[in-house]
Amino acid sequence: MNIRAILTGLAFAAMWSSAFTTARIIVASAPPLTALSLRFLISGVLGVLIALALRQTWRLTRAQWRATIVFGICQNALYLGLNFMAMQTIEASLAAIVASSMPLMVGLASWAIFGEKIGPVGGLGLVTGVIGVSIIMGTRLQGGADLYSVALCVGGALALALATLTMRGATSGGNFVMVVGLQMLVGSAVLGVIGLVTEPLIIDWSWTLVAAFLYTTLVPGLAATLVWFLLVNRIGAVKAATFHFLNPFFGVAIAAIVLGEKLGPSDIIGVAVVMVGILAVQLSRQKQVSA
Repeated sequence: MNIRAILTGLAFAAMWSSAFTTARIIVASAPPLTALSLRFLISGVLGVLIALALRQTWRLTRAQWRATIVFGICQNALYLGLNFMAMQTIEASLAAIVASSMPLMVGLASWAIFGEKIGPVGGLGLVTGVIGVSIIMGTRLQGGADLYSVALCVGGALALALATLTMRGATSGGNFVMVVGLQMLVGSAVLGVIGLVTEPLIIDWSWTLVAAFLYTTLVPGLAATLVWFLLVNRIGAVKAATFHFLNPFFGVAIAAIVLGEKLGPSDIIGVAVVMVGILAVQLSRQKQVSA
C-alpha cells in the first residue's frame, strides 16, 4: 500500500466520521428524514453530472443495478436514516462508535454465512471488538442513553454491513461515479416518501444548520463516497476496509471538539479496544485473501 493510498484512506476515515457531528447539528433543527432526503438528492444529482462529464453512462450491468439499488436502500435509506433518527436523542459520539462496529459485523457475516476463514487473529479481533463496544454501551446506557435510539443505530450498522457485502457488484464494470450518484438518488427517493408521510416540515433556520447541511452534503455525502469507491478500486475492498478501524477515534474526537461532548475513561478505553479489534479483523481478512 503506497503513500497515496494511505492518505486517501485517512481522508476517507476523517470525512466519513465527521458526518455524525454535522448530522447531530441538523437533526436538532430540521426533520431528519426529510433533511437527509434533500441531502441525497443534491449529492446524487451532482454525482450524476460529474459522471456524465467524465463520459460515464447509466447503462450499468445487471449486477451493478442490483448492487446500486441494494446499496442505496441499505446504506443511504436504512443506515443513515436510522442514525439521523437516533441522533435526535443520543450523542454523535455514541452513534459513531456503534456505526464503527460495522467491520466487525461484516467479518462475522463473512465467516458465519459465506464460510470465509478469518484465522485466530481475526477471531480474537471479533471478540476484542465486541468487548470494546460492550464497555462503551454499558457505560452510556447506565448514564441514561436512550435504548430505542441505540437500537436504531445497531439496525443501521447491520444495514451498512449488508451494503458493504454488495460492494463488489457495485464497483466492477466501471462507471463507479455514476453508481455513486444513482445509489444516492435511490436513498433520496425512499427517504423522501417516508419523510413526507411521517414528518412535519418544521425547520429552525440558523447559519449553523445551513453550514452543517452544506458540509454534510458535499463532504461526507459526496466526497467521502467518491473517495471510498476510488480507494476500493485502487487497493481492493478488504485492504480499504482496514481504514475503518480509525472511525471510532475520528468520530469521537470530532464530536468532542465541535460539539463539546464529554468522554469518560471507559469511553476512551472502549474506543481503543474497538480500534484494535477492527484492525485485527481486517488484517486477518487481508491475509486470508492474499494467501
